[in-house]
Amino acid sequence: MNSNNKKVAVAMSGGVDSSVTALLLKQQGFKVLGITGDMAGDLELLKKAKEICDFLEIEHIVIDLKEKFKKDVIDYFLQTYKNGFTPNPCAMCNKNIKWGSLFEYAINNLKCNYFATGHYANISKNKDKYCLERAKCDNKDQLYFLFSLTQKELSKTIFPLGRYSSKEEIRKIAQENGLPSKSYKDSQGVCFIKKPMTVKKYLLKNIGELRGKVVNISTGEVIGKHGGYYQYTIGQRKGLGIADKFPLYVTDIDAKNNVVYVGYEADAYSNELQIININWQQEEYRNQKFVAQVKVRYNSPARKCVVLPNEGGAKIIFDENIFGIAKGQFAVIYDENNSFLIAGGSII
Repeated sequence: MNSNNKKVAVAMSGGVDSSVTALLLKQQGFKVLGITGDMAGDLELLKKAKEICDFLEIEHIVIDLKEKFKKDVIDYFLQTYKNGFTPNPCAMCNKNIKWGSLFEYAINNLKCNYFATGHYANISKNKDKYCLERAKCDNKDQLYFLFSLTQKELSKTIFPLGRYSSKEEIRKIAQENGLPSKSYKDSQGVCFIKKPMTVKKYLLKNIGELRGKVVNISTGEVIGKHGGYYQYTIGQRKGLGIADKFPLYVTDIDAKNNVVYVGYEADAYSNELQIININWQQEEYRNQKFVAQVKVRYNSPARKCVVLPNEGGAKIIFDENIFGIAKGQFAVIYDENNSFLIAGGSII
């Protein structure tokens, strides 16, 4: 990629990945600036991001996105749980914040040629078609969270970290160049829920206690009580508080009637699902049956399947039974060799 006189905005979180991203692009000759969304009034994050930009001697721009972040990420997070589904706030943040407000501001307002982040992924181009491919670092590959990117966004996005084979390499680059973020720990969990607050406590605070029944999916027998159906997800085993001769798992959630259904491990398996609101990164697949691999969660392995596009979205039939398919999560579709991303949509 020709970097001469090209301007790139790097989404700066203050962490090591975005810091090294900015450093590498500056070393390649790009005119680099840092852009940070103030999403939850996290002053420590803003301070770290500015510190990195000052160290790299690049401009740092902060955009107030608190209202949009609340609407598109936090409210979505709470409403999805209220609906009895399991949300994925990181994927929605990528869609609406990073490649929504930040991307549009960088390209349209700052007149940048490109937008860059510290995600572990690669982008290839064949004629006029862009393709999102797996990162070299297999255990850090983040394609799952990037399924919502369009061809327009892929054409103006750079992922410098995709060609590195380990996170240790990135930390080494940070250390060798004295970046202030060289010893920062990776962020974990939901970014707007800070310790000692937990997801469960956050939901209780914002939704309130809703006592209801726990029902055996096979017999219809009421075998326990719960403090809110939204505290559970399909496939969950821990925290049920119900004794049985065999382990029990959450198998279904009825938000309307405030009922949590449980069963044995075999009851939590399924070999098919339906997805809606699909983003087809590779349009040629949307009108044909095809063999693929699909992830039903970020930390689950990709499984072989057949994808059957239909009027509502697509039906996915797996070669084997899959454990804990949760409504509200995203099913992300890869080619049959699990090397590039085809599409993704919401599980219903």
